[in-house]
Amino acid sequence: MMLDGLDPRPFVPMEYVVRLARTPWEVTGHHALRRDVFCVEQGIFAQDDRDGIDASAIPIVAACCVAGMPDRIVGAVRIHEAEPGLWRGSRLAVHADHRRLGRIGAELIRMAVCTAHGLGASRFLAQVQEQNVPFFRRLYWKSLGEITLHGLAHHDMEADLSRYPATGREQTWLLRPQPRNSQPRTRQAA
Repeated sequence: MMLDGLDPRPFVPMEYVVRLARTPWEVTGHHALRRDVFCVEQGIFAQDDRDGIDASAIPIVAACCVAGMPDRIVGAVRIHEAEPGLWRGSRLAVHADHRRLGRIGAELIRMAVCTAHGLGASRFLAQVQEQNVPFFRRLYWKSLGEITLHGLAHHDMEADLSRYPATGREQTWLLRPQPRNSQPRTRQAA
């Protein structure tokens, strides 16, 4: 049965929280989203994208909120210290339904780099898929050169740490911008 006048679009939250994953449901959601993006959607890995880095990595998640409470993991990234002072970010993923809705990917990157910087990073690197290089450049990253990983073109990239202040915050809130009303306002005569 169809109800006339109902908006057919799916629910889109207006608020997200980006934070270090600390609870079991956040860690489970982090891995499930990565599997959906890197195994199912992109087909880079066959069964699971987990590797040895996960044992020491700090997972960071973005969750959409309902009534101010985190409800579902829609973004993920992990960071780890590869050697003293050198930190790496990897497995950045945003659920397909939440891409281009706001700044989820950018906020995950900001949280990752600022967290690592706060933990003593003097350099922060990532291996970025070719199609995402322009996005990272807009966020003050530079390419260190092209590489091939898992048969795909990537760039080794480095964040400009001067643009990412060291922080010890474990979470931040992200409000999705409201669309502007497309109809012009009319002035009422006084």
